[in-house]
Amino acid sequence: MTHIPVDPASSNGSTALQPGGSRARGKAMTIGQVRSSLSQEYPDISISKIRYLEDQKLLSPRRTPGGYRVYSAGDVQRLRTILRLQRDEFLPLRVIRQELAGGADRAGEEEEELPAPPTGADAAEAERRRRRRSSVSVRETGALYSLDDVIEDTRAEPRMVAELEEYGVIRGERRNGQTYYDETEREIVRAVTELARYGVGGRNLRAFRTSADREAALLQQILAPQLRSRNVERRKEAVEALENLAAVTTHLKHLLLIRDLRKIAGP
Repeated sequence: MTHIPVDPASSNGSTALQPGGSRARGKAMTIGQVRSSLSQEYPDISISKIRYLEDQKLLSPRRTPGGYRVYSAGDVQRLRTILRLQRDEFLPLRVIRQELAGGADRAGEEEEELPAPPTGADAAEAERRRRRRSSVSVRETGALYSLDDVIEDTRAEPRMVAELEEYGVIRGERRNGQTYYDETEREIVRAVTELARYGVGGRNLRAFRTSADREAALLQQILAPQLRSRNVERRKEAVEALENLAAVTTHLKHLLLIRDLRKIAGP
């Protein structure tokens, strides 16, 4: 995508941020100001990532006659929701798109007050519902992407993608002599690209692959009779249960990892 310089006129005091990283009602923000306002909460946010989300039709900022992006309060809230779903719930972009369509970012710029958060028993039930909600979809793989598309989208090194194939971390699909990857495989490449900045390569990721295989085998063992049922409704219920179990195990792994990292970090 062609780089568009920041419009100096849109970087003056009229776009001053309010406390907490939001901006005054009715004042537009440049892409650089959006990144700055979210960088404390999401340190890895970058201008290129914001543009990528726009390319994926998840964001639609207004353009000035000169071609500059300007972001409303609703745009910033939508971006914050996307980043939260990626970081906290590990959702792929396809699922995030569905969440947004369902109103996950409804706290837009026209919203004056946020409802009070639930407390006590209501809070506990809300948390149980959140954990029960599936953050994993096993029913469809979405669009397919060529190797060139994956490399362009993720900025991964071709050698690294080949290494991930070699160690079974990703699995491309051959069609008409060309390899294609679904959205999940592409997001795996994107995640590994981030890890590569710390020197983590395909060889190191075999432990992740082995762990995932063991978890999949365990969930299959739990639900095997229902998944093999001739009753369509029973199989559908089993798939939903499989997705929910996957979401719970993902959350459990996250908690165990946080616990162990706190031990590593020390008091």
